[in-house]
Amino acid sequence: MMAPAAPPGGSPLGEHPFLRGLDPEFLRALQPLARSREFATGDHLVREGDVAESLHLILAGKVALELVNAERPRLTVQTLGPGEVLGWSWLVPPHRWRFDARALKPTRTWAIEAAGLRALLEARPEQGYRFLLRLLPVVAERLEHTRIQLMDIYAP
Repeated sequence: MMAPAAPPGGSPLGEHPFLRGLDPEFLRALQPLARSREFATGDHLVREGDVAESLHLILAGKVALELVNAERPRLTVQTLGPGEVLGWSWLVPPHRWRFDARALKPTRTWAIEAAGLRALLEARPEQGYRFLLRLLPVVAERLEHTRIQLMDIYAP
């Protein structure tokens, strides 16, 4: 399988801040799992409840993480930009997205295929551990932003 090229004006996979400094062999094994994706303003990168098939590394643009409820207006939990990461639902069964993610402006990402990434993390436990140590703060930050938004909703 041929490794995808960097997106136009983009950088190689290992230059994304989330991956920078990881083991070069690990990055070479990760490269075939990545593909360049582009989203127009208003496009959904992911939808709550859908199968979480990828991790997105944001290269350019702006993405709103949103909670959607038919009885309330859409709630933006967090806004993400270049250098940030979208997605951890791919890691935790049942591998379903827990938020919507919508492009607020034209957005480019590296989308890393989830099943292959899980297999790679398991096959290379030392690098997998380092990868997950980088991902854990992302999870914690999402939970904190969600908590803050919910406090605002239910404040007297």
